[in-house]
Amino acid sequence: MSDIKESEEKMKKSIESLRTELATIRAGRANPHILDEVTVDYYGTPTPLNQAANISVPEARMLQIQPWDASLLKEIEKAIQIADIGLTPTNDGKMIRLIFPELTEDRRKELAKEVKKQGENAKIAIRNIRRDANDAAKKLNKDGEISDDELSNTEDDIQKMTDKFIKEIDDAIEDKTKEIMTV
Repeated sequence: MSDIKESEEKMKKSIESLRTELATIRAGRANPHILDEVTVDYYGTPTPLNQAANISVPEARMLQIQPWDASLLKEIEKAIQIADIGLTPTNDGKMIRLIFPELTEDRRKELAKEVKKQGENAKIAIRNIRRDANDAAKKLNKDGEISDDELSNTEDDIQKMTDKFIKEIDDAIEDKTKEIMTV
């Protein structure tokens, strides 16, 4: 059934969205993904930072941003400050450095709660997709397009797919929580 494939694609997108959101949560270690949403004005065009500069991680708690064009330094610095990612850029005239401070125990717990909340939101999205897929299958059954056995098999397949994606979410939450709580 094409509805199952469509539902699976939607569930995959929900997982990708969760992974993207989790990547932007700071865990005390330098992660270039924290800058994924930052855009810089590159000759009048809003350009993602990673397309206007080389972003590297020279140390565990430092990001180094080297623009392709040195005249962009001030623009990049301003864009990072506007993005409000909780870090202050340091400009040495050639490149920008972002130093990640050590996280306090309270901040770690707060971030772990945030991770759990995002995971729950992703699970809700997956369950909503399951509900829609089951409703579509029931409608096909009611309209006489599929038999009761086919409906039962379809619902089983949808549930198995849902369980698989819920487990992926749980694993992603567990990994990110472990990363955050590791001092």
